Amino acid sequence: MRPLFQLSTRRYDEEIELIKKAMIDLESKCNVRNGYEIGAPSRSAGWTFFNIQISPEMLDVIEKSGMMEGAIGYRIEEQLKNFLGHFLESHGSNVRIKKIDY
Repeated sequence: MRPLFQLSTRRYDEEIELIKKAMIDLESKCNVRNGYEIGAPSRSAGWTFFNIQISPEMLDVIEKSGMMEGAIGYRIEEQLKNFLGHFLESHGSNVRIKKIDY
């Protein structure tokens, strides 16, 4: 299973750097290499949309390590989306995040 999320922003050039730094930090915390993929951006109505996909190895560490403790949601996919959104926000990002597939 590779969770897939869609992120959207009006400031792509600034946000993509923040997201890359945050995801590198998350990989480090999870002790995982190649833990995510960022898809190509597409633009529409002033917004830029792009996908981020998390590797099964990184997902396993996130779920089992207790990192998602306190993340709001009834289902694991909601908790993961909220965890990832808060994690990115804690690194200065202001993107909107939506779950596409889990």
